[in-house]
Amino acid sequence: MISMQTTEADLWIDGEWRPAASGKRFDVIDPATGEVTARVADAGEDDIDAAVTVAEEAFSDRRWLAISPLERGRILRRIAELIRQHHDELARLMTRENGMPINMARFIEIPLAADCFDFFASLVVKPQGEVLPFSVAGTAPDYMAWTVKEPIGVAGLITPWNFPLLMPTWKIAPALAAGCTMVVKPAPETPLTALKLAELCQEAGVPDGVVNVLPGRDEAGKALVRHPRVPKIAFTGETATGRHILQAAAPHIKRVTLELGGKSPNIIFADADLEQAAKSALFGVFYNSGQVCQAGSRILVERSVYETFVQLLADRANTLRMGPGMSARTDIGPVVSREQYDKVLRYIDIGRQEGAKLVAGGNARPELGGYFIEPTIFADVKPSMRIAREEIFGPVAAVIPFADEEEAVRLANDTIYGLAAAVWTNDIKRALRLARRVKSGTVWINTYQVLSPTAPFGGYKQSGLGRELGMQALEPYLETKTVICDVNDRPLTLF
Repeated sequence: MISMQTTEADLWIDGEWRPAASGKRFDVIDPATGEVTARVADAGEDDIDAAVTVAEEAFSDRRWLAISPLERGRILRRIAELIRQHHDELARLMTRENGMPINMARFIEIPLAADCFDFFASLVVKPQGEVLPFSVAGTAPDYMAWTVKEPIGVAGLITPWNFPLLMPTWKIAPALAAGCTMVVKPAPETPLTALKLAELCQEAGVPDGVVNVLPGRDEAGKALVRHPRVPKIAFTGETATGRHILQAAAPHIKRVTLELGGKSPNIIFADADLEQAAKSALFGVFYNSGQVCQAGSRILVERSVYETFVQLLADRANTLRMGPGMSARTDIGPVVSREQYDKVLRYIDIGRQEGAKLVAGGNARPELGGYFIEPTIFADVKPSMRIAREEIFGPVAAVIPFADEEEAVRLANDTIYGLAAAVWTNDIKRALRLARRVKSGTVWINTYQVLSPTAPFGGYKQSGLGRELGMQALEPYLETKTVICDVNDRPLTLF
C-alpha cells in the first residue's frame, strides 16, 4: 500500500504489485531537500507489453463494460469520494514528490481531481448515437440507419510531474467513462501519487486489469507510444516531446491527443483594478513555482500604467514566503528537480544577458536545502527576447509594455503557443473583443488559473491537439460506428 512511509514501490499491473522485468529501479527525490525518499520499479518494454496484454484482455472480456452504465458511474463517484477521504495523505504524498505547497495540494489539486471523477461519472451514460435519415437513390426508402459510440480499446496515458494527481485524473476519468482500459505511465519524478490513485480505483470497484500504472523513464514511454495494440495515446508535457509522439504514433495511425506547452499572455489594461490584477498575475505565474503549462508568464501591461504595475508586482513578489511545501506558511516551494532547477537558472542568466531589467528575485536559495529559486520578475522585456518566447516552466515572469489594443493583440498572438490568455479591463466590450481575437484555447476575463471539469481545456497552435475536460474529452476515447439495416421486402441488388 502506498503511503507517506513508502520507500519502495513496484508496478501496478492487473490489480497487483509486480517488480520490473529488468529488476531496475529509479530514485524519487524530495525537491525540498534533494534527498532520495523512495526507489520505484523502472518499467521497460517487456513490462509495457505485459500491461498492454492485461488491459487488452480486460477490454476483450468486457469486465468493465459488462458493469451497467449506472453502476460504472457510481464507481467513478466512489473514486471521487475516496480521494476526498484520503485528502491529507494525498496532499502530503504530492508535496513529498513534487514540492508543491501543501495548502495548494489540499485546497486546489485534490478538490479538482475529485470533482473531475464526479463530472465524468455523470457522462458514463452520455456516449449515445443517433438515428439517421437514410436512403439509396432509385430504391424504396425502407432502410434504418443509426450510429453507436464504442470505446476505442486500450488507452496509453502519459502524464507529467507538475500535478501528480490531477494530470492522471484528467485522463483516467474520461477513459473510464468511455469504457476503455488503460496503461498509465506517470512521470518518474512523481510516481507514488499515481500508484496511490490506482489503489483507490481498485478500492472503489474498478475491476483488476482495467487501470494499470507503470512508472518508468523514457524507455517505458516510447514502448507505450509504439505498441501496436494501443490505439489511443493521451500525453501531457513538453511540445518537443509531443512532436516525437506524433511521429512515433504515425506508423499505426493512432488516435493522439496532446496537451503541450504555453507562453501565455496576461493582458493588463490601464482601466483594470490594478491591485487585483497584480495579485492574480502573481498567482498566474508563480503558482506551483511556475511549473504550470498555462502559467501567465508574459505579462503585457498598457504603457500608461506600466511603471506603477511593475512596482506593484515587484513589491508583492518580495513578500512571498519560500520554504518546504510541507509548511502551511509556504507560498513558493522548490522546483521539482535538479534538472529543472538548472534550466530555470540558465534562463534567468539569459534574461540578464539579453538586457531585461531584473526587478524581483533572480537568485537560487541553496541555503533552504533543496531546489529553491526566488520568484523572479523581469521588466522592460522585448518581445524578441528568449525569456519572452520560450517556455521556462519555472518562477520567472516577463513584463512587456504595449501602447494600445492592437499592439496587445499582436503581442499576445506572437507566439508558437496558444494554450491560455487573460484580459484585465473594466470595458466589457474590449474584453469580449480580445477574447475573440486572441488565439488561445482558454481566455480568462478579470481572473486567471480558474478551471472546472465542465469546461474544455487545451490549446491552439503548438500547444496541443484535442481537449481535456468537458464533454469534448470523451470523444477521443470513442469510435463512431454506423449500422445500416435494409428492411425492404426485396433487398437491393445489381445482379
